[in-house]
Amino acid sequence: MAALETPSSTTPIPNFVGLADDLEAAWNEPGVTMRSRQQLLRAIIVEIIADYDQSLREIVLKIHWRGGQHSELRVPKPKSGEHGCRTIDEAVAVIGTMATRWSDEVIAATLNRMRLPTGQGKTWTATRVSSLRRVRGIRAYRSAEKNGEWLTMSEAAVKLGVSNHQIRRLIKQGILAADQVVPDAPYQIRANDLLDERVTAAIARKGRPYRPNSEKQGSMFSDI
Repeated sequence: MAALETPSSTTPIPNFVGLADDLEAAWNEPGVTMRSRQQLLRAIIVEIIADYDQSLREIVLKIHWRGGQHSELRVPKPKSGEHGCRTIDEAVAVIGTMATRWSDEVIAATLNRMRLPTGQGKTWTATRVSSLRRVRGIRAYRSAEKNGEWLTMSEAAVKLGVSNHQIRRLIKQGILAADQVVPDAPYQIRANDLLDERVTAAIARKGRPYRPNSEKQGSMFSDI
């Protein structure tokens, strides 16, 4: 086994006296690699002891520095399902507004159409919507609560015996009343509005475009 070499009297000893003052500069130096940062930490920290303060729900980190000094750092313990990336308030508001009337799948599709990402910058899925609801205490949509008062476009189309495209056209023309809980959300239609005379008249025209009568519109042919 090779003998360990001890520094000779002529070997310069590194001066770490001013390291504490320049630690931030040394850490953020552009040329410093992650490996160098790890070595720097090992050089100045003896150990880190983690504990949990249950009364305050805080993680307590006790840092033992070389030289005998100690520091304490407290970090709030995340709740189940929480993470460091915060979802923007607008997305949370959309979820809270839609949750009682739409499923998580529909809410996710709406958020993606509105280009509102998750806190991690990802697209929404039903699972991610469900996770955020649980964390924020937002009540879930339950299909059993549907009492027939509100219908989706597909449900309205089935009741009238027409296509979704025809339902959308009636809504765009202002013939069939419809509601959106937030912009870009799917339409919801009151079942009673399907009985409106204008709607039944438009459906009776067998899919031909419905044009409301206008008193200002003159006849193509003059009276003879």
